[in-house]
Amino acid sequence: MNYAKLALSAFASVAFAATASAQTVGIGSTKAGAVSQITATISKAVSEHAPGVQMRKQTMGGTQQYIPVVNAGELEFGISNIPQYDMARNGTGLSKGTKHENLRLIATIMKFTVSPVVGLKSGITKVADLKGKRMAVGFKGAPLFVNIHNGALATANLTPADIKPVPQVGLVQHWRAFMAGKIDFAIAAAGSGFVKQMNAKIDGGVRHISFPKDEAALKRMHKWFPKSEWSVVNPRKGLTGVVEPTNFVTYDFLLWTHKGISDDMAYKVAKVMHTQEKQLKEGGPLWRSFSSDKRLIKDQGHPYHPGAVKYYKEAGLMKASDLRCRSS
Repeated sequence: MNYAKLALSAFASVAFAATASAQTVGIGSTKAGAVSQITATISKAVSEHAPGVQMRKQTMGGTQQYIPVVNAGELEFGISNIPQYDMARNGTGLSKGTKHENLRLIATIMKFTVSPVVGLKSGITKVADLKGKRMAVGFKGAPLFVNIHNGALATANLTPADIKPVPQVGLVQHWRAFMAGKIDFAIAAAGSGFVKQMNAKIDGGVRHISFPKDEAALKRMHKWFPKSEWSVVNPRKGLTGVVEPTNFVTYDFLLWTHKGISDDMAYKVAKVMHTQEKQLKEGGPLWRSFSSDKRLIKDQGHPYHPGAVKYYKEAGLMKASDLRCRSS
């Protein structure tokens, strides 16, 4: 009798049974880009470390497509930036007229930090200099970027009427249009690989320009891009395009769910986000700003799921008196 084969067969049977008995949950995602990369990392960590849970990406055309699906309880999880989540919960901006009040937070996961990128030889040194320049518009594949562009203009008291519109479908397309000389600036993140490509492609290289740093300018940005903040980024080796201390707009990315998801499920996912920082950060440079300390439960002005709150209280991250504990 081949005991080795029997043992291997028994192990395989147990493993199959464990997988078969696991609860499979979905997380809204996109085909490519940052959202796809982030959800792939979360899905892998949850599937490996949350007992009895397998998480699978559910690919859709964009965040605005899966927000209402999660709100309806037809999909378990989703991720988005805080401006888009705030609009969804309040029924404003991209979600105007429809409040998605069933959404509940699990964790604050990372920061994105962006500003306009221009050619070093363009003569553009501040946002006010964008008046009369060619700007990407449309963004059917990434509608949030209409808000970011219009918010950027608003910081210098400019409007879309002050620029020359050049229709673009999506985020990557507008980066390519900038490199091809079809538009005069692009919006990109500090440290983005695309900024490095821009720097290599455009004669003389590129630089990020600062947003006006005053509070009045931030309030004007908030009309288009709520819950965002200012953040000064200093030049450092390897950070292409930051040639001097530059004021960027920064915003959080969030993991969230439906209020009807079980407390046990929310607890398990929150625990993974808190205990698996090393693995999550191995998901790539997008995770550079992720921290499993108290920033994980940052007060975003919206309720956390009771199951996540239970875990965070047990882990000592939340106190009973904390407003974030008042999930509903």
